[in-house]
Amino acid sequence: MSTQDIALLWSALFASALVLGTALKLWLAARQIRHVQAHRAQVPAAFGAVVSLADHQKAADYTVARARFGMWQTLFSAAVVLGWTLLGGLQGLADFTARHAGSGLGGQLLLLAAFALVGAALDLPWDLRRTFGLEARFGFNRSTPALFIGDLLKNLLVSSMLMLPLALLVLWLMQASALWWLWAWAAFAAFSLAMMVVFPIFIAPLFNRFQPLPDGEVKGRAQALMQRCDFALQGLYVMDGSRRSAHANAYFTGLGAARRVVLFDTLLKQLDAAQIEAVLAHEVGHYKRRHIQQRLLVTLGLSLAGFALLGWLASRVWFYTGLGYTPDLLGANAAAALILFMLAMPVFAMFFTPLGASWSRKHEFEADAYAAEHSDAQQLGLALVRMYQDNASTLTPDPLYVRFYYSHPPALQRLDRMGALAALSRETDRAAPQPAAEAA
Repeated sequence: MSTQDIALLWSALFASALVLGTALKLWLAARQIRHVQAHRAQVPAAFGAVVSLADHQKAADYTVARARFGMWQTLFSAAVVLGWTLLGGLQGLADFTARHAGSGLGGQLLLLAAFALVGAALDLPWDLRRTFGLEARFGFNRSTPALFIGDLLKNLLVSSMLMLPLALLVLWLMQASALWWLWAWAAFAAFSLAMMVVFPIFIAPLFNRFQPLPDGEVKGRAQALMQRCDFALQGLYVMDGSRRSAHANAYFTGLGAARRVVLFDTLLKQLDAAQIEAVLAHEVGHYKRRHIQQRLLVTLGLSLAGFALLGWLASRVWFYTGLGYTPDLLGANAAAALILFMLAMPVFAMFFTPLGASWSRKHEFEADAYAAEHSDAQQLGLALVRMYQDNASTLTPDPLYVRFYYSHPPALQRLDRMGALAALSRETDRAAPQPAAEAA
């Protein structure tokens, strides 16, 4: 089979995967919309006493709106990928940068930077619509145009300072060694590990304020929990998430001496001390069950496989021509190879999304079980319900959509798995007669 025949086959395979993947995403989103709308009129029985019909319907409407928004964005993203590849967009950009900066390292770095800037510009209208349209319509957006622009500029500056030197190193390695992909992976691995230390200490504070958890019942319970779990932290911090959004969350970040648990200030306002303790126990559970280490190892393993694959593809003419790009006869194709790989691989990786989602849900179940052992399962159940409620997360997602996408199990599955449904029912029975103002 000639190189031209292989290129045509590669083009057909890529186009087929892009069309099939896009159709699959749209079909799953349509299923989610139909399922959520079909259950909009009634709160699931297990949550009837703690979730009002108004809140349930708000969650349904928010979920449907996000799904519809995502469908349009899916179509747009597919068109962009097609434009960059088979329709010759990357070729045009490469010709432009080569005319102004040549085809050496500087010109190839300019091509990468230009590609990233054009991509960011294409994504910007969607980010604006999501923040000031969708999120604002449902009362979640707290960001202002000035804050949005400030975040945009800081992101651009930080990304440039971090990624341009790494990109330049990879481009140089691609020209300097036959085993460039191995050395490039080593650089990527070192960069990723360094970022796990650098990000929480130096980068995250550029965007948010992080205050140590203040003295009081919450801190006392948190310190007692850490002692019970034999878990040393650099600190417990409260992040001003309310500056940008009304959504509440908590997360574990960092590596080694930089590891810390971060609570959104919105979470502290929504949950009581016992519920926050249970949420913290869940976050500690991720570390104690070695989820952080497992995910890091898998990420490094997959990235090694990806670099090895790219090392093989970058030397095949059909890889370029099959994606609408004519390779430089002098061999200055490193930047184009990186870009084409970044465009093509997600098209195929999309079909493996359920594997990652299933693994993540397994980790969430394990972290819930750990939290139930070291705190109060009933309080964790109440906290989860409150977070689902306040974040307008639907309690009735489509089961197939869940299996394909959800990184966290649906509320009913989580509570049922940790045996918190009966306790939740008892709690709501006690709370039901209280006036709304007093219960709050």
